[in-house]
Amino acid sequence: MGIFGKFGKKAKDAEKVKDAEKVKDAEKVKDAEKGKKVKDAEGEETSLDEGLKKTKMSIFDKLSHAIVGKSVVDDEVLDSIEEALISSDIGVETTQNIIERLEARVARDKYLSTEELNRILCEEIEDLLDAAGNSHVEPFDFSKKPYVIMAVGVNGVGKTTTIGKLAAQLKNEGKKVILGAADTFRAAAVDQLVIWSERAGVDIVKQEMGSDPASVAYDAVKSAVAKNADVVIIDTAGRLHNKVNLMNELTKIRNVMRKVVPDAPHEVLLIIDGSTGQNGFLQAKEFTKATDVTALAVTKLDGTAKGGVVIGISDQFHIPVKFIGIGEKIEDLKLFDKKEFIESLFK
Repeated sequence: MGIFGKFGKKAKDAEKVKDAEKVKDAEKVKDAEKGKKVKDAEGEETSLDEGLKKTKMSIFDKLSHAIVGKSVVDDEVLDSIEEALISSDIGVETTQNIIERLEARVARDKYLSTEELNRILCEEIEDLLDAAGNSHVEPFDFSKKPYVIMAVGVNGVGKTTTIGKLAAQLKNEGKKVILGAADTFRAAAVDQLVIWSERAGVDIVKQEMGSDPASVAYDAVKSAVAKNADVVIIDTAGRLHNKVNLMNELTKIRNVMRKVVPDAPHEVLLIIDGSTGQNGFLQAKEFTKATDVTALAVTKLDGTAKGGVVIGISDQFHIPVKFIGIGEKIEDLKLFDKKEFIESLFK
């Protein structure tokens, strides 16, 4: 079922999806998926449990070893839990927060059985995510029209693919979507976004290679207004080698879009590759310095045991997670549900 089902009909596979073989044209130049072929959404969507299987097995295995032969949660068990959480890339700071919460529970309840451990872990991590703004994540406020989304993230995290999947799901829900190819520094980024626009059956605004990104963003938002579009998604360059230039560029894009839609962008979506673990924290740190990030999309969680990064980044930067990517199909970009996510990992 599509992530926007509550706003429209159940999502179906895009009827206008082009032959996936076209993706080979973009593979000869590095695309945002590192040359991996984009597949059509066929068959069953990946379940959350299946998508998080590697992380779940890693954590579950370590927690099982932590409590073997134990009937109560003691310091030795807590030390083992700490090691398990850190190894799943939840992060040292967030892990310490969780351990401190568990210690407080042990002190308060006096006797805490190992059988209760998973339930208590879920409760404490859920509280952490609530504090980071994940208490109730809504997709988008479609009362704002056009709803302007600016996608940011370093090259290779799956940014362009995430934009494409999001556009396809929105289109399937009956929304009129326009894409803006403002990553004008890489031919592959524009090429791949064009392919995704064709697959999803949505319009795209692009200019020549090397054009001013802000100019593309301006044209895209202006086109969205003229065509009465519901949503416009702007792809941006992901260069971190010059932080000042990055900040200036994103600020310029914001400013020109506001000439057309005064409160744009309504969402600044930071896309992070979950498989990079601790490197994801560095990306979040740099982009939150460069612009006002409002939500996270964490991709490629199906191929890693480092899925704990979702919890750590949201906790440390107090940014809600809006989407997670757990597979290659269009439907495998899922709206983040903190309770389902935590239970999938720890139960």
